[in-house]
Amino acid sequence: MIKMERIHKIYGKETAQVEALKDISFEIQENEFVGLTGPSGSGKSTLMNIIGCLDTPTSGEYFFEGGNVKKLNHNQLAEIRNKKIGFVFQNFNLLPYATAFENVEIPLIFMGIRAGERRKRVVKLLESVRLGGRSRHKPSELSGGEIQRVAIARALANNPRLILADEPTGNLDSKSGEEIMNIFDELWKQGHTLVIVTHNPTIASRTRRIIRLKDGSIES
Repeated sequence: MIKMERIHKIYGKETAQVEALKDISFEIQENEFVGLTGPSGSGKSTLMNIIGCLDTPTSGEYFFEGGNVKKLNHNQLAEIRNKKIGFVFQNFNLLPYATAFENVEIPLIFMGIRAGERRKRVVKLLESVRLGGRSRHKPSELSGGEIQRVAIARALANNPRLILADEPTGNLDSKSGEEIMNIFDELWKQGHTLVIVTHNPTIASRTRRIIRLKDGSIES
């Protein structure tokens, strides 16, 4: 599914350059559960942004499902992000004024799904993360773990082949974090490919393979 060949990422120009990623090469097969870990500043989030087609490398080749991402235009990249990748972020990124139901429904509206079908799919998604009885609550009325479960349901709305999660338990207590990782484990068993970015070794240990970064390079 994912193939990185000698990826470099440099920010800034001339004397102010920062080399965020250095000679990154690896592959991730379909239905793998991978932890991307390392200390702060190691390049984890930069690499996740490249995997998710939110950023482009300075040099090197990135192949997604066999296609060279470098050759895709803005519309093609947007289509990959909208249809093939589900994103889960540490700070949730939910709309504060919208209910759990409405937050999950938004991607389906953009996809042009009709109202009746949208309702069925949203109800099923919220039930899958055990929030069926909280669909009319806004984020301010939910716990941190419940908010993250809404974010996961939203990430699943387009039935993505790849789920990218950036520090998904970072703002949660240990019990809520454990519940979130249990959901990710279920998604992996259902056939999804998952890449979890985390600095937490306990969370990383829940994945099936760990790619460890240090100073922008793969350490192990």
